[in-house]
Amino acid sequence: MTSVKIEKHGAVRTITLARSEKRNALDLAMLEALYNAFADTPDKSERVIVLRAEGPVFCAGIDLAERQRNPAQRGESPIERVLEAMEHSPLPIVGVVQGAAIAGGCELALHCDFVVASESARFGMSLAQIGLAPTWFLAKKLVEIAGPVASREILLLGDALPAAKMLELNIISRVAAPDQLEAEAQKIIDRLSANAPLSLKAMKALLVREMAFRGGIDHDDIDDMIQAARESADAKEGITAKLEKRQPNFTGE
Repeated sequence: MTSVKIEKHGAVRTITLARSEKRNALDLAMLEALYNAFADTPDKSERVIVLRAEGPVFCAGIDLAERQRNPAQRGESPIERVLEAMEHSPLPIVGVVQGAAIAGGCELALHCDFVVASESARFGMSLAQIGLAPTWFLAKKLVEIAGPVASREILLLGDALPAAKMLELNIISRVAAPDQLEAEAQKIIDRLSANAPLSLKAMKALLVREMAFRGGIDHDDIDDMIQAARESADAKEGITAKLEKRQPNFTGE
């Protein structure tokens, strides 16, 4: 059974996370499938991409059990590859978030051009709570969208924020009652599908390029700190504690 489903109907390409039994946690096979789905050159008839998920959780982030078996090395970030493909997709992307979007799941949502969320949805970057830190690329997107004050709350505290708070902070586009989520998302999908495709492509490229300057800032020293966090005893303890559903005991080592 595939963990990522791709459907094309007229102007709309729908990409669905389909690993609900694992809370749509992103393993390497899933990340590869997502990269291929977003990097695939769209047909001339396509106008919009919709990202959604099966089950009660949108995405719980990276599969920590797999990560524990295969720790990420410096310069290796399969999720960054996916997010970069999303950012540079010529088509606007609408994220439909019905439940929790945590860490990598939150980043998937942030890299959509529009996010329509259920009132019951929550968004969080809980990396500090398990001894990890986001890469430069991941944090860059958050700062671009949320600004420095909200980014500090989301990253340094690590607690998930309800959809209503995310809307108040102008991080997501719309919030709807659970039974109105699909209808609210469809309004945006229909409008995008009806707009001029060359205009949409030009404007999406323009918006991405306008913010590209942050990627050129020297950050080798920051990368060193991020890698040190990844390889720390605290990170091992944090991931183990998360999998064992207990509070971690951090020592700063």
